[in-house]
Amino acid sequence: MSELEMGKPTSFRVNGHEHQGVVGESLLLALRRLGYEVPSLCYHEAVSPYGACRLCLVEVGKGKRRKLTTSCNYPVQPGIEVFLDTEKVIAQRKVILQLLLAQAPEAQRVKELAAEYGVTDTPFEKKAGNACILCGLCARVCREIVRADAIAFSSRGTTKEMETPYREANEACIGCGACVFVCPTDCIGLKEENGIREIVRWHRKLPLKKCAACGRPFAPTFQLNAFASQIGVERTHFDKCPDCR
Repeated sequence: MSELEMGKPTSFRVNGHEHQGVVGESLLLALRRLGYEVPSLCYHEAVSPYGACRLCLVEVGKGKRRKLTTSCNYPVQPGIEVFLDTEKVIAQRKVILQLLLAQAPEAQRVKELAAEYGVTDTPFEKKAGNACILCGLCARVCREIVRADAIAFSSRGTTKEMETPYREANEACIGCGACVFVCPTDCIGLKEENGIREIVRWHRKLPLKKCAACGRPFAPTFQLNAFASQIGVERTHFDKCPDCR
């Protein structure tokens, strides 16, 4: 696949049926656009694919060769054949779900997906009380979209976790809540009480700005000032909430 081919229309086959796609686009995105159901937890089309959860496994063939691959970070290519829900795919997906149940036994979404494949328990040691699957989606959104880069993976192996530096509130966090919104297992948490927004997992508390018109607290002042700086407008641009502008 050359750079000259990128973005051009092409044909490829899925379960024996020919379809049209675009060279270079995420295979997972293309499959979903065509109406095929492929599970995933770590994918969001607004950020770069990472392939962390591995649930989007498919078999891809070209010529006589076939291989298992994550579809979120595999590009559509001319002439490929894609096979969904083969014996190999299902077997691997069940093992992955067992691993996810061990990593995040408190994650309701993982339990639901596992049940769909008949997986109700795991032979692996469970990480008690945990709901984070280490998909990295929160960090990618924070870095690529919000441009705050306030959270990252720390440690390796069995002690790997998503955290702020030194597990303390990071002043780079603007309290926007984008990480909370995209988290597939709802393990971060956002609370608003007494004019304060708290991003629970990141230990970050920020005062909310009150709308100059209706008086309702609507977003952290720190967040609004950061947005004003990024887009080059006066801070007064955000004096009113979206409903009153």
